[in-house]
Amino acid sequence: MSYPGYPPAGGSYPPASGPYQQAPGGYPPQPGAYPPQGGYYTPQPGAFPPGAGYPPQAGGYPPQAGGYAPQAGGYPPQAGGYPAAPGGGFPPQAGGYPAAQPGTYPNMPPAAGGWGAQPGFGAPGGGMPQGYPGVPAPGQQPMPVYPGAPNPSMPGYGGGVPTGPTPPAAPAVNKGYRGTIKDFPGADPLRDVEVLRKAMKGFGTDENAIIELLGSRSNKQRVPLKAAYKTTYGKDLVSDLKSELRGNFESLVLAMLKAPAHFDASELREAISGAGTDEACLIEILSSRSNAEIREITKIYKAEYGKSLEDAISGDTSGHFRRLLVSLSQGNRDEKETVDISMAKQDAQKLHAAGENKVGTDESQFNAILCARSKPHLRQVFHEYQQMCGKDIEKSICGEMSGNVESGMVAVVKCIKNTPAYFAERLHKAMQGAGTKDRTLIRIMVSRSEVDMLDIRQEYLRLYGKSLYTAISGDTSGDYKKLLLKLCGGSD
Repeated sequence: MSYPGYPPAGGSYPPASGPYQQAPGGYPPQPGAYPPQGGYYTPQPGAFPPGAGYPPQAGGYPPQAGGYAPQAGGYPPQAGGYPAAPGGGFPPQAGGYPAAQPGTYPNMPPAAGGWGAQPGFGAPGGGMPQGYPGVPAPGQQPMPVYPGAPNPSMPGYGGGVPTGPTPPAAPAVNKGYRGTIKDFPGADPLRDVEVLRKAMKGFGTDENAIIELLGSRSNKQRVPLKAAYKTTYGKDLVSDLKSELRGNFESLVLAMLKAPAHFDASELREAISGAGTDEACLIEILSSRSNAEIREITKIYKAEYGKSLEDAISGDTSGHFRRLLVSLSQGNRDEKETVDISMAKQDAQKLHAAGENKVGTDESQFNAILCARSKPHLRQVFHEYQQMCGKDIEKSICGEMSGNVESGMVAVVKCIKNTPAYFAERLHKAMQGAGTKDRTLIRIMVSRSEVDMLDIRQEYLRLYGKSLYTAISGDTSGDYKKLLLKLCGGSD
């Protein structure tokens, strides 16, 4: 589905049949000549306008190398016409097309000598495009800029294609809401707790009523049910559910009644203090959450369990794996979206020097880069590393490291490369083979149902040739299966 405010996927922007439609009052592109407009110079045969300045030319405006040069007696600004830039005329830019400005095409570095090494503004042979780049034509509204969308005020970028390194294969960015659970219209906590109370009251439990209600409420609609239940009935909802439900279905229901940060904190606590350490759970949560989410988790962990998350990690892990987890738990990763290619090349060289090009491995260099740099930057680093070494960064890590630090570093790389694919793989492993890792299955289905479950489903189908819905159906049963499938949201 599309997100309010975004154009429908597919087709051109803005949505219209056929080519881009200019608003009334704009300059429609006409082959060969400037169209006459009311209130402007009277059109003369062969040229626009006659007199001092631009001499009449057969066929209309001549193309000028480097764009419109300021000329004495040139086209003066007219009331209601196109505004002239300071200095008279449309000024030529040193070196051709200027660097990207707000409202222009994003993330496209200019090549040497102008856009695509072409004279002028990028049209073939230095000719002028229809309309000044980034400026709406008279009578038109300014165009909003959606990242990655074409700007209709910009014509085709001439014969020049910017040269430079091939960008890394970044995960597809799907616009709009990518979760499967949405707010239920008109949900009322007092009516909802009445349904839950009725489902648990008397002989037997109406599990279907619980599944239908919780499976159709968003997290922010589920969490207040605990307070509303206590207010209405003077009893604890969690305690009543525990007394009525059993097994994995109970665990799933209780997980759905926790706010995301509280749920993550409780999962980290269980991973650290349970029988043995669940290293994969620690890495999964800490490598996939934003800085703000990690800081909220650490605050709740300290309040709930009386010690800092960092101290808990330090007391239960060791060596380079401990350093990796402590670094991730700080919630200080760079979150800028911009990428500096030269810096990415330097980081790729540092990783190569710390691993493949060294006797032994400098894990601390991997730690410093993987835990501090932004995710878009790291995707470029991994691409540069592949170009430089002819080897994928994951394979290098597997060849250079071992044990928990190896699996931890690889998980961080996978999560940064493509988060939905990382979670699809985690779900597949949880259901693969003898026995199901239900804690992992519950955690991912609950925590990603309002984030990127639609993308995880796409990646699961791509990677394993069957839908996530089918996999869950074949590996679980009963009420537990029904509620998991509600979170999954459908088959692909």
